[in-house]
Amino acid sequence: MHVATEPTYTLADLENWPACVGTWPSDGIALAVIGHPIAHSLSPVMHNAALANLAKTNPGFARWRYFKFDISPDDLSRALSLFHEKKFRGLNLTVPHKALVVPLLHATDDFVQDAGAANTLRLTKAWWQGYNTDGFGLSAALREDLSVELTGTPIILLGAGGAARAAAVECLRAPCASLWIGNRTQASLAALVAGLKQSTAFPASVKLEGFDPANPPDTLPAGALVINATSLGLKADEGSPLDLAKIPRPAHVYDMIYRPPQTALLRQAALLGLPFANGLSMLVHQGARSLELWTGENAPVKVMHQAVRAASSLS
Repeated sequence: MHVATEPTYTLADLENWPACVGTWPSDGIALAVIGHPIAHSLSPVMHNAALANLAKTNPGFARWRYFKFDISPDDLSRALSLFHEKKFRGLNLTVPHKALVVPLLHATDDFVQDAGAANTLRLTKAWWQGYNTDGFGLSAALREDLSVELTGTPIILLGAGGAARAAAVECLRAPCASLWIGNRTQASLAALVAGLKQSTAFPASVKLEGFDPANPPDTLPAGALVINATSLGLKADEGSPLDLAKIPRPAHVYDMIYRPPQTALLRQAALLGLPFANGLSMLVHQGARSLELWTGENAPVKVMHQAVRAASSLS
């Protein structure tokens, strides 16, 4: 399925749901990803390929479909009410909703409580149950793409939003050798570091520090894994969140962004000869875990990989 066949819907479309989707069965099961922006998302391509595969052995999944919605932060609460009213089976959340959604949820898992961020919602009769599959997706992707385990590895994490929070909790739970978090907005950085130190995920044995990525300290560790969890790089003309020339060697670099496939950060990593990978595999593995929460079936990970790689090559 080509990415161009996956339209972006809006709050107005949601209010008229499901009339605006044409021939889709009126008794179908809907899933969605919401973000702002969201047009770049390959999640519908990936999940619809997975649902088509599941339908080969369970025809009921032929009635399921996954959509993408551009929802502004101001409209998040209204959108959640409408998605619940329209009985969407599950939702994924991306920038900027992962942290914003947590106060709107009545029930969450332990990871969400530690991270203060959710990327997956499952429909319940009363409201939405919140989960976070980003940590699982990150660990699986690092293992697959860079042969890196978080356990015992020093981490340089960039960002303080919802994606960064989930990554930080996953690193601390591993546990990593040390965690250095860089963010340009110092108030957000201080709040994240303080919150992590008070969470159940924080082991006293792990050094946890914040820093200004424009002026990284000399004490950053060699042998670190650099993880970009900011949105800097989504636009092709954007700069890098960190000058990799200022960090000790050796190092690995992982950028959660997957479109464009090579950000300014990854271009510099290539020039410096550092092993690197983008976020395509993380998208697949976090999505597979979400799909399993919604369907109760094992997700066809290989099919999901093939779908996003094919869509990426065409975009």
